[in-house]
Amino acid sequence: MRTRHVVGAVVAAVAVPLTLALPAQSHGYISTPPSRAALCAAGTVADCGEIRWEPQSVEGPKGFPGRGPADGAICAGGNGRFAELDDPRAGGWPTTKVSAGQRLTFTWKFTARHATTNFKYYLTKPGYDATQKVTRANLELTPFLTVPYNGAQVPSTLSHTATLPAGRTGHQVVVAVWEIADTGNAFYSCTDVRF
Repeated sequence: MRTRHVVGAVVAAVAVPLTLALPAQSHGYISTPPSRAALCAAGTVADCGEIRWEPQSVEGPKGFPGRGPADGAICAGGNGRFAELDDPRAGGWPTTKVSAGQRLTFTWKFTARHATTNFKYYLTKPGYDATQKVTRANLELTPFLTVPYNGAQVPSTLSHTATLPAGRTGHQVVVAVWEIADTGNAFYSCTDVRF
């Protein structure tokens, strides 16, 4: 009997620190075409800080663009822990080659299947300077794709296909927002593309 209590105490003593040490297994991000968080998690981009281990955790206030993260902190969801995602890296983020009018599929990977209001996709304006942080002033504030989800729970992966707008050249940024139905938050995912 005493052995069972000792074993139980050891298991509990080990479990609590392990639970606290592991990154939160929650939420989601765009895996393809690779978002900034996905590029960091894969090690394609260096000096990413904590996002390397938590690409799914770019969570911030919902209500974008009227509310939500501050300008210049949009790609990190306003979360200072992931500020590396807002650094334009002098325009050096790897890009996915695209063309105007192309049908492009965005695939989300989820580690927690939240009830969902919608997904919205925004694109930077013509003439965007990729050496600058993403702000509302350099985004088209009308999404080029909105996918209502009406409170349904997402599966473990989900894809949306959109027609990319015309009038863009060079390096642009897609800002995708996954709005959660039953919390005050959303998840933000920035993907760099080149027209």
